[in-house]
Amino acid sequence: MSFYHLRSAISPLLGLTLAVSCIFSLSLSAEERWVEGQHYQVITPPVAVGKSDDVVVTEFFWYGCGHCYTFEPMLTAWGKQLPDGAVVKPSPAVWNDPMRMHAKAFYIAEVLGVKAVMHPVIFDAMHVQRKRLVSRLALRDLFEDNGVDPEQFDNAYDSFGVDSQVRQADARARSAKVSGTPTLMVAGKYLIETRGAGNQTNMLDIARHLIEKELAAR
Repeated sequence: MSFYHLRSAISPLLGLTLAVSCIFSLSLSAEERWVEGQHYQVITPPVAVGKSDDVVVTEFFWYGCGHCYTFEPMLTAWGKQLPDGAVVKPSPAVWNDPMRMHAKAFYIAEVLGVKAVMHPVIFDAMHVQRKRLVSRLALRDLFEDNGVDPEQFDNAYDSFGVDSQVRQADARARSAKVSGTPTLMVAGKYLIETRGAGNQTNMLDIARHLIEKELAAR
């Protein structure tokens, strides 16, 4: 075999070897960069995230949180680039009565099929228009201004389903020992907080690393 043909035969194998080596190096780099117990915490026991074959990234948030407001567009763009088998699910934090009201607003929007519209609208109302949204009437008016029938809003507001989801969100955050927002939880196993991660960009990088770890394990 000539040198040219030998080189042609080796090149694809060499390319594959280099690609695998690069992937391994990147994985090793992530393992070394993001340290368990320092940049993220392991949750014991794991928190139930519902019946799903996906790796669920739970975002604990509050509409009144300024950091959540700036994080939301970053998270939305990041979520659209996730690999198959991973999904982002918001979960409102519930530590007091105003937050409980805002959690109800989130689940009302979800039940009525208007979350895509109302989720950014509620953030905008609180942080741009400086509305507190701590009463049923204030929420109803906001929903009505954005095309939701007031009677449908009232029915959802009084529904057992919405109240049940608020209670589940509260229990989920307590089980994960969430102490601030925004906080991310991956697969119910790992908790990523801003102070440990360093900044919001790092939170997303760590979450991506843990998603890939979970997907590889499956």
